[in-house]
Amino acid sequence: MENSELSSTNFISVFSNLPKPFENNSEGDGNHKPLSLWPGMYHSPVTIALWETRSRIFEVMNDPSIDHPPQTQLLTKTPSQSRMTVLYNFSSDFILREQYRDPWNEMRIGKLLEDLDALAGSSASDSIALTANFIFVARDSKTRKAAPVNRLSPETEKEKQLFEDAEARSKFRKRKRGQNQRYYSDGEVHRLAALLSEGRIFCDMPALADRNSILLRDTRLANSLICQPQQRNIHGRIFGGFLMHRAFELAFSTAYAFAGVRPSFLEVDHVDFLKPVDVGDFLRLKSCVLYTEVEDPEHPLINVEVEAHVTRPELRSSEVSNTFYFTFTICPEAKADKNKINIRNVVTATEEEARHILERKDSKALQGIKVC
Repeated sequence: MENSELSSTNFISVFSNLPKPFENNSEGDGNHKPLSLWPGMYHSPVTIALWETRSRIFEVMNDPSIDHPPQTQLLTKTPSQSRMTVLYNFSSDFILREQYRDPWNEMRIGKLLEDLDALAGSSASDSIALTANFIFVARDSKTRKAAPVNRLSPETEKEKQLFEDAEARSKFRKRKRGQNQRYYSDGEVHRLAALLSEGRIFCDMPALADRNSILLRDTRLANSLICQPQQRNIHGRIFGGFLMHRAFELAFSTAYAFAGVRPSFLEVDHVDFLKPVDVGDFLRLKSCVLYTEVEDPEHPLINVEVEAHVTRPELRSSEVSNTFYFTFTICPEAKADKNKINIRNVVTATEEEARHILERKDSKALQGIKVC
């Protein structure tokens, strides 16, 4: 992540062995806790660097000798005042490089998503490797209730364009929420029937089903975990980047098992954070291939959904806390041997599944992305 216009105060260099501030420090009043013991200290090279930077900000805010506006006073700020750059020292730091390397000597996208979420908590993120947009709810530092935020005044043409894009995305999300309650027209009823027809053959006459298709339920994978204190953020909830990391790795495995060859990540769509996840929660991640796009044999698309369920056995309840959507294609090496590639068409066994697929396809279409 880079930007040549940044000042040195907004430039963070990430190493694998950054010293932790306030530890073994003879100076000061002794009231500081070691950074590694701070609530919400989720450990990764980037989060350590960000927490170190943020600790200096906290020191300034708590220093009565420094004149700064109170939190209740709203200001108008430019994007450049909150921009932050992170430099990964991969070329000189072998240990750091190993933490971000996957088995195929490529970047671990899940860890980058985790880092981007952490970075977005401190500033707006703009990455030359991966670009992501995050929406956060402002909380008052004392009451923990919703709080107003400073106004934003874009200056450059690029900043103005980003500002307009954000407004467009906001309108799209509102339109999407409204569509969830809409009734289906005659044309959409036919689309539902087409999705269900092949699925009913699989259920009723499996010997006659199309061998180039597969039921959605047969693409599912899942894993479970207990959320640990080390995975929490500053508010005591489970760090969103951790959830994104785990969801990505399950989605990657799902696409891998489905395609039979190594997938290549293309994009992550809008992530719905419906409910917070707490320390001690029993989290179940469930994935499936929603649909595929195989019209272009050189670039087949595999669309994977991952749902995070907070399960409470003692209450006999399970609620969806997060929903993630990832798109993969086939890695370039696999394309060389086309005989190994057989991307099947996903069909549904229930009307609920069919409606869900149509909603996802229509959502992608509203974003200007071609789907069939």
